[in-house]
Amino acid sequence: MKNDLEKLYGDKHRDFDLREPDAGHFERFQARLKKQENKKSKVIYWPWLSVAAAILIIFGVWYGKDLNPNKGLELADVSPKMEETQSFFMQTIQKEIKAIEENKNPENQKIIDDAFAQLNILEKDYKKLTLELKESSEDKRVIFAMITNFQKRIEILQNLMEKLEDIERIKEQKQQLL
Repeated sequence: MKNDLEKLYGDKHRDFDLREPDAGHFERFQARLKKQENKKSKVIYWPWLSVAAAILIIFGVWYGKDLNPNKGLELADVSPKMEETQSFFMQTIQKEIKAIEENKNPENQKIIDDAFAQLNILEKDYKKLTLELKESSEDKRVIFAMITNFQKRIEILQNLMEKLEDIERIKEQKQQLL
């Protein structure tokens, strides 16, 4: 291998730069290295700081959610079965409201407004029940009251839908008589 190197470089070793570096070269080189190290440490420092800040924000939001005195426990927070129950009631209520909105006209506006006012009262009662549920450590009586609240809302919407259908039938009968 030594022979290979000698063949490769042969007499070219004279062309190599064998001069000593200028005075202060080593100090300038070390200063440049330190400058590079400072830049790298700043660059590495900021991403870690941003990750830590994001984790703190997420933890703060999660922890703050539990401390919010105006936020109660929903049925869905109690158990998976209660989550299914709440989901069923919410879907049924939304479906009924959508059907009512489709049948809305100036003639039945007053009846719809009255029913929605009753729904708003029940919604406020439900929010109070969520706070009671949080304070009562998931008392079954409060859970039952919440389910009853949902049932009352659905009952109001179904009664309203029946009234709207009755109004429409009477309207059609009057038109047939004329």
